[in-house]
Amino acid sequence: MRQLLARRDVRIYLVGQGLSLFGDTALFLVLGIWVKTLTGSNGAAGLVFFFLALPSLAAPLAGLAVDRMRRRPLMIGMDMVIGAAVLLLLLVHGRDRIWLIYAVALVYGASGSVFSSAQSALLTVMLPGELLGEVNAFLQTWREGLRLFAPLLGAALFAAFGGGFVAVIDAASFGVSALCLAILQVSEPEPHPSEHHFRHEVSAGVRHIFQTQALREIVLAVGVALLVVGFAETVIFAVISQGLHRPPAFLGVLSSAQGVGAIAGGLTAARVLRRVGDGRLLGLGLGLFGIGSLLLMVSSLPVVVVAGMIAGSGLPWALVAFGTAIQRRSPPHLQGRVYSAADTMVTVPQTISIALGAGLSTVVDYHILLGVMGLVLLGTAAYLVPRRFPEPAGHQGENGQIPKRAESRRTEVAGGADVA
Repeated sequence: MRQLLARRDVRIYLVGQGLSLFGDTALFLVLGIWVKTLTGSNGAAGLVFFFLALPSLAAPLAGLAVDRMRRRPLMIGMDMVIGAAVLLLLLVHGRDRIWLIYAVALVYGASGSVFSSAQSALLTVMLPGELLGEVNAFLQTWREGLRLFAPLLGAALFAAFGGGFVAVIDAASFGVSALCLAILQVSEPEPHPSEHHFRHEVSAGVRHIFQTQALREIVLAVGVALLVVGFAETVIFAVISQGLHRPPAFLGVLSSAQGVGAIAGGLTAARVLRRVGDGRLLGLGLGLFGIGSLLLMVSSLPVVVVAGMIAGSGLPWALVAFGTAIQRRSPPHLQGRVYSAADTMVTVPQTISIALGAGLSTVVDYHILLGVMGLVLLGTAAYLVPRRFPEPAGHQGENGQIPKRAESRRTEVAGGADVA
């Protein structure tokens, strides 16, 4: 971490993104509360998160845009777009303007999809490959830490001053993020020119994943795991009400326990990544989540709290390993498309599992669903942990440079996808 924070650009970047993440975390909950306050409808409030997630379906197009433009100016533009859109919330004074909240959520989701892909790609230009795990772990730790207090603070500010006040704070955080990006001293290479048919270009990220053995196995393993992880969104309420005999509000206690575990996992993720590699760290993270799922079957408050901490510690391990694998195992000109393709390939199974879990929870005992979750997660862990994934043949160095010796080993196929 000391080596990471010794870099001027990294310090500036993390300040900007840290404040922006705070604004995001505070506002997301406020949008739902705002709609619920104006309408009294749970369904109307839930639509906020639908509109936030909807643009993820167009992630491959976002990835192509990222690979056709310089990432830093694109991220600045997205910051300005979201910041301006959020200020439209100042016009919401009654339920007749709820459509504005939905519109802002839609723009938020679309811009965020582009920004996330561009951020992943920009970090490979800013940092050598061996520090990517460090910065990913730092951002994940900060994100998990914010979840412990930012939503509560946002809700408190909403209650005291209204949603417009929180919107102004979030807009200001995007302004800080844009300013920090603008003063970075990063030299980005020229974007790779388009050489193929549009459909070929959009699908290049998917092809690279399937033609690169390590990425193929990592992404598919996460996809399988997320086919059951979504059960937790519904099952956790059964654990609280039927297992612990507590009110729904007790979810806040378990969320805090998971948050503590997640911070611990984030602080150790980079160190473990250096020791075991991305594939094994991913397997260990999924395994911890699986163990936590199985422990939730025990109707004991101390055991359930420990289960939340164990599952929480596995989450950042898995996320850091997944993101770093994409960055280090993809060439510069495909960074955006590979990130977006991988994100889509794991988001779809997760969405299916959330819906499936909601339906099954009405006819299947929650212990069975937790057992299925735990066994599938431990199965993916058992598959990944023993495997020895080769180090990337030519991971990017600082400012996107690829060592010449590694570059000579690259074999381009199918319009630029690399075979590991």
